[in-house]
Amino acid sequence: MHIAIISASVRTGRKSHRVALFFQKYLVENNLATTELLDLKAYQFPVFDERLKFQKDPSPELLDFTAKIKAADGVIIVTPEYNGGYPAALKNVTDVLYDEWRRKPVAISTVSDGPFGGMQVITSLQFSLWKIRAWTVPALFPVPKISETFNEEGVPADPEGVNKRAKGFVDELLWCMEAKKKMG
Repeated sequence: MHIAIISASVRTGRKSHRVALFFQKYLVENNLATTELLDLKAYQFPVFDERLKFQKDPSPELLDFTAKIKAADGVIIVTPEYNGGYPAALKNVTDVLYDEWRRKPVAISTVSDGPFGGMQVITSLQFSLWKIRAWTVPALFPVPKISETFNEEGVPADPEGVNKRAKGFVDELLWCMEAKKKMG
């Protein structure tokens, strides 16, 4: 199984990327799946004015991103909460694709500096993903107080506690990926 991990923040000094790094290490170290980190900061996409299937000359970067989403058996989105919503860069890449999201198992990790772990963003992101027919996994992985919870390399301050939560979150995604594989 192969999981694409989308790191959604493009801001200077971003902290949610730490959680994306954690999941990449966690999945590989536990031999759960192969991974690929799709860092939206590295892509630096322009604001798209049309869905991919209607673009006359899509960029090589967009075609690369699209191929990686299509090839993934599942996706983990790691997003910060910005004023109760998710970053424009994430909205941009979810909206540019459509068929590529259909029935794709997607697990969501929300991140904030505050005590609620970005939970206010979940409804708007989940609704957008439902509308484009992605299969959002019921398990969530909120990360409150990110500055205290993970260092810059994605190492958790409480490895035992974080690994226990990650196991439940990832197990749910893996179950959905396996179910989709069986259903075709």
